Amino acid sequence: MRYFVAVAEDLHYGHAAQRLRIAQPALSRQIQALEKELLVQLLFRNRRRVQITPAGQVFLDRARLILARVEDALLAAQRAHGGESGSLNLGFVGSATYDVLPSVLRAFRQAAPDVNLTLSEMTAHAQLEGLVEKRIDIGLLRLPAKTEGIAFRRISREPLYVALPGSHRLARFPALRLSALKEEPFVLYPDHPRPSWTEFVIGLCQQADFRPIIVQRTVEIQTTLSLVAAGIGVTIVPKCVGNIQRKDVVFRRLTGVRTRTDLLAAYRDDDTSPVVQTFLKVLSRRVQGARTGLPKRFTAGEDIA
Repeated sequence: MRYFVAVAEDLHYGHAAQRLRIAQPALSRQIQALEKELLVQLLFRNRRRVQITPAGQVFLDRARLILARVEDALLAAQRAHGGESGSLNLGFVGSATYDVLPSVLRAFRQAAPDVNLTLSEMTAHAQLEGLVEKRIDIGLLRLPAKTEGIAFRRISREPLYVALPGSHRLARFPALRLSALKEEPFVLYPDHPRPSWTEFVIGLCQQADFRPIIVQRTVEIQTTLSLVAAGIGVTIVPKCVGNIQRKDVVFRRLTGVRTRTDLLAAYRDDDTSPVVQTFLKVLSRRVQGARTGLPKRFTAGEDIA
């Protein structure tokens, strides 16, 4: 079919043979075999010129469409093999949206613009269940429980901050020791399922010799910050949450707390999907780029409560 299209466009066997990089006799035999198979004369040829027959013109139009579809199929298969097309179901915790997720999604869209991407905000526990049940392909989460068949890759490691009402007496300090929050009411999340962020925060407070006074529990970070702004209590968050611009909430670095929080990518360890591998490569480049920056540190001369 490609040979026929070349001859029909050039109306010259010699020129078409040169373009196709084959011998002219071989090209002639291919066209004759095609006409024999179709039981139709496609080209009329004499010593002076080549003409396309009416049946050949109809076949040429259809042949061009078919070859274009073949080319599309080839490219689609290559994109799928390279992880540039297909589908990806991604779960994420809310805090991932304040730093990592937007930049990763932009880079992934550039690398694989034809992938059908589905995003779902989910708890860490729901993400692990979704991975096991194959409802999602990748999860972005914190404090995961060890789960058979699930692999984890660290994306970022962040210091911890305390979120305070803007009018709070401790807001004037640029950094706070965790013990300074001993008498403060806390807004946290449900204890279950475990491991949970609340369990993590309680453990930190116990290291500072107190147990937090939990006065309210929520399930979303935005609701938590709204309650903090209203003066209901304080809360502990990853550094990235401080990217939220709120006039009524301030974020202060916790000092004397060695524990940081990791944002992890979770995926099935036997998943060989090219799309998943492409997303993980984008994440790896993001991690390598982040390591070139130096974290801000509080100096000994700064005020700390």
